[in-house]
Amino acid sequence: MIEIKKNSLSEMFSVYFDKRMLKILLLGAISGFPWVLIGSSLSLWLKEDGLSRSTVGWAGLIFAVYAFNYLWAPLIDRIQIPYLTKKIGHRRGWIVLMQIIILLSLALWSLLDPSENLALVVSVGLIIAIASSTQDITVDALRIEQIGEDEGKSMAAGAAMAVVGWWTGYKLGGVLSLFAADILQNIGFENYWQLTFLILGILVILMNIGLMFIDESGNLERQNQQKENDKLISSQFKNQNIFTKLITWVAGTISGPIISFFKKNGFSIALGILGFVFLFKVGEAFLGRMSIIFYKEIGFSKSDIAIYSKTLGWITTVTFTLLGGLFVIRSGVLKAMFFAGVMMASTNLLFSVLAWSDKSEFLFAIAVIFDDIAAAFATVAFVAFISMLVDRAYTATQYALLASIGTAGRTTLASSSGALVDWLNGDWGIFFILTALMVIPSLIILWFMKNKLQLSEK
Repeated sequence: MIEIKKNSLSEMFSVYFDKRMLKILLLGAISGFPWVLIGSSLSLWLKEDGLSRSTVGWAGLIFAVYAFNYLWAPLIDRIQIPYLTKKIGHRRGWIVLMQIIILLSLALWSLLDPSENLALVVSVGLIIAIASSTQDITVDALRIEQIGEDEGKSMAAGAAMAVVGWWTGYKLGGVLSLFAADILQNIGFENYWQLTFLILGILVILMNIGLMFIDESGNLERQNQQKENDKLISSQFKNQNIFTKLITWVAGTISGPIISFFKKNGFSIALGILGFVFLFKVGEAFLGRMSIIFYKEIGFSKSDIAIYSKTLGWITTVTFTLLGGLFVIRSGVLKAMFFAGVMMASTNLLFSVLAWSDKSEFLFAIAVIFDDIAAAFATVAFVAFISMLVDRAYTATQYALLASIGTAGRTTLASSSGALVDWLNGDWGIFFILTALMVIPSLIILWFMKNKLQLSEK
């Protein structure tokens, strides 16, 4: 019996040693890194430049573009980038173009002062968010295309590795930015954040070099399928002209994926799915948006935050994301979603304890570790959940739609997080209790539709 268990365990973990998982890991890092720039780095930059918590919170509205990238996802599936598409492929061409835009934005940030050019600083942040959310569409499509349609376990493992990669880009990018800013500030540079953004630009360049080692295939098949779908739509028109060709193109690229989603799930369940996806991680987003401000206000330095929240948090996240992937495979995605929701609510309450206690590095470490464990389980379960819902005929667009709706809840609602803390007169303990309660509506929705969802978990 012991030997059977050992073999079973080794077989479960062996799925992560597929060489394709390393490529998916890099794609995840490319996707996660820009969130450091417009998240913790921008927030702390604005805060240390004398701007209020409310201003920092409202500046986070730039994340809202992630909620709407599904609107242009069909265009990215169709439009080819001059020169880049022919040289490095359709998917990689789009990613490299967006990375160039991010790199130029960082160079511009290095020349600006938020206290004098707040509107321009936030506008550049918006450009980074647009470029990042656009590349995410292609990154997700390229990630899914690394795995065959009939490789269920590899697809679930790929979802876990994508999450590990995302957090790797986010956490290690955060470590680099915080340590660089802290060192440059201690040396005596007044423009330490501006110089930090130039250093982060080097990481962008290295990621693009790594991208060239990721294979890209299926471009011809995808184009042929698009043409076949266009022919079916076009055949409904007796006369062929510019107007009918335009209708055909719009219907083939936009209407098809949406109609397919509602037809597959039924109208009421489809709406329930959208509501659940929108609400599930709102509480986590409220906490995440204000966490770095909270850490600073209770007395922790940028180096402390880098060690506990970024470095230690990354190790915890990687470990429990991989375990979370196995948990999803063994228990099923629905049970994993309920478990993750309860975990998120429970760990948010730890921050209330931290807020109402004297400064304690031990409590800080415990809260951060358990928060990262909950986030790891929640994210991998969430990615697996929406990956199973999409129609493989419209993978990129439907995945972008669901991911965008999930982001909408986290960004649009959580933008008021700073204002909520101010309204509570800085009572962080009550704030974190409220964030714990925010997951309940989504779990209620999931409970009522759990028996009607069409999920293939083989």
